[in-house]
Amino acid sequence: MHVIQRPLLGFLCGPWLWVSLALPPSRAPTKQSPPSLNLHFRLAGYPRKHNEGRVEVFYDQEWGTICDDDFTLANAHILCRHLGFVAATGWTHSAKYGKGVGRIWLDNVSCGGHEKSITECQSRGWGNSDCSHEEDAGVVCKDERITDFTDSNMIEAEQNQVEEVRLRPVVSQAKRPLPVTEGIVEVRHKSSWAQICDENWGSQESRVICGMLGFPAERKANRNFYKLYLQRQQHQFHLRSVACAGDEVHLSTCSFEFYKGNITEACRGGMPAVVSCVPGPLFAGGNAQKKRRGQQPQRQQRVRLKGGAKIGEGRVEVLKNSEWGTVCDKRWNLLSASVVCRELGFGSAKEALTGARMGQGMGQIHLSEVQCLGSEKSLWSCPHKNITQQDCKHSEDAGIRCNVPYMAHETTIRLSGGRSRFEGRVEVALAARGNRARQWGLICGEGWGTLEAMVACRQLGLGFANHGLQETWYWDASNVTKMVLSGVRCAGHEMTLSHCQHDSRVSCRKTGTRFAAGVICSETASDLLLHAALVQETAYIEDRPLHMLYCAAEENCLSSTARSANWPYGHRRLLRFSSQIHNNGRADFRPKAGRHSWVWHECHGHYHSMDVFTHYDLLTLNGTKVAEGHKASFCLEDTECEEEVGKRYECANFGEQGITVGCWDLYRHDIDCQWIDITDVKPGNYILQVVINPRNEVAESDFTNNAMKCSCKYDGHRIWVHRCHIGDALSNEANGISEQYPGQSSNQVV
Repeated sequence: MHVIQRPLLGFLCGPWLWVSLALPPSRAPTKQSPPSLNLHFRLAGYPRKHNEGRVEVFYDQEWGTICDDDFTLANAHILCRHLGFVAATGWTHSAKYGKGVGRIWLDNVSCGGHEKSITECQSRGWGNSDCSHEEDAGVVCKDERITDFTDSNMIEAEQNQVEEVRLRPVVSQAKRPLPVTEGIVEVRHKSSWAQICDENWGSQESRVICGMLGFPAERKANRNFYKLYLQRQQHQFHLRSVACAGDEVHLSTCSFEFYKGNITEACRGGMPAVVSCVPGPLFAGGNAQKKRRGQQPQRQQRVRLKGGAKIGEGRVEVLKNSEWGTVCDKRWNLLSASVVCRELGFGSAKEALTGARMGQGMGQIHLSEVQCLGSEKSLWSCPHKNITQQDCKHSEDAGIRCNVPYMAHETTIRLSGGRSRFEGRVEVALAARGNRARQWGLICGEGWGTLEAMVACRQLGLGFANHGLQETWYWDASNVTKMVLSGVRCAGHEMTLSHCQHDSRVSCRKTGTRFAAGVICSETASDLLLHAALVQETAYIEDRPLHMLYCAAEENCLSSTARSANWPYGHRRLLRFSSQIHNNGRADFRPKAGRHSWVWHECHGHYHSMDVFTHYDLLTLNGTKVAEGHKASFCLEDTECEEEVGKRYECANFGEQGITVGCWDLYRHDIDCQWIDITDVKPGNYILQVVINPRNEVAESDFTNNAMKCSCKYDGHRIWVHRCHIGDALSNEANGISEQYPGQSSNQVV
């Protein structure tokens, strides 16, 4: 026997929570009485947990949704109580859990919060709505049940949820390294695992499973090999007749049938479903990567992720006309997000993020209203609108979180001694030998910095690095005292510390646990970017008399030849420009050092909170430095902010220093040290380069956008500055600096 859990009127079967509500006649809505007094409610959609999802109501023999117009937390309270929860903690709009199908039963619902039924709330009446399913409302209920609340429909629905899926390799494959790419498909059922009957199982169903497990594509499995093994096994089937289109982001949104109860029933074909997946480039073995590189040339990447703490998440950026830009979140959904995830070598999407959840980008917004079917090979193949910045703002940048393969990286690292799980001394696991248990050891703190801490926090799944600490004497010592790693050097993008360089033999001048490496991790981080266009617009040359440069010389803002000048006579030639530094991240940018260690400079009358905040360099076309300037952080403060963002930092009167999210710090061209001393530079073509936070002293979500470059032509009297751009804002092909005279498009400055 089995129970068919197929949706009515074509509704896709999914993990849903279903309860019924019997209403007495006196509680019918005042505007429109329902034909049936027996209403049902359920939570549907993805991604979700058992206590959250899209709200669906069964009315007049048909399932439908509720529009988010005028939706409030009070509405969510009533609906959560219908579902057996004590209250709501939040609600969602714009079909966060996916679009429903069928009727939109209720619109402009307005509850006070005290009602016993949703039918007592004001609305436009049953079935009277001007909404689309892109406005379907959802609720997040408090994970606490109403005492003695029971409902047979709800209990059955909870038992028939499909949330967790895995691949179980056969014995001969058990020693293969992670990730597991092939095996028997199993779904979590109660406290154990059950199989899926392979009746009608095909490539489309395999594609959905692979996507859930973090793989971009499926491949044909050797069914005969598994058949010999599985014939000797006893199976407990939970699902049968699974039918997927192939573009679903989760098995729960496919159509399927449940086996009733816990008994083992006959399966047509006699064996569980077996799936084999193709890993993406980041998760393929070394030989496989070399083979792929040898077979075909590397294609120009046209989609990338920025601002994410973990592998497979971030703000979506796309390449158009050799310039990287963002995607507007209008109509952004899981199908479009999944196309991006698979294009980048991950699985299907876990979340389609809106509202610049992964930080704001800069430059152009290339795409809007992207509407993928889910089967496209690239986001550029999906229907979309080309827009201008007036149609959408960077506060609406789209982001994604993708399913990635499980690699167990977090099992080989841990933190100890910290005050919370986000901080502590870093301990790494040594490979076990023979029957010996795995041992843990410390990392030498010498040379340990922000980039290394970023990798450690990523490996632990704790977000970004706030600090990389070289001394950890103030944390409680554990029983781990042996140094097992030294000389760790990371680029910052690695998935684990084992992917970073380190000494072949442990060499640590300072021994003892107090000099062991430590980290403080954070779920969010700042992200500084320079406004490149402003540099180009404000650049000019000034011949400044030496008698006006005493303070600048004291702060080392002139080239070394200035020391031998005939003070106070003569002058220095300065390339001056304004710099406007934006914080587009998700956390305020604060100086690494506390105010107790800031340095007061009497000549200019300000505190320096960082030794070096920016580097200003003039380079030859092959990268050789010919002139430089450096500017300590005179004062980090919020000069201006976006609308509805309040200033938090002001350096006057020894105030707090920093840059708030959504604000920028402006250094005008006419203040001291806002220049490069080019007195000794010969005429020619050069590159003007500005680097923010050059030593990576303060953690950011993205260091690749901290440099800005411009093309320069200097004829000995005038300078032309053009084509200023953030270091990674252009494609590789377009990122070279032209040696030609800029012509009409340049900015000539004298």
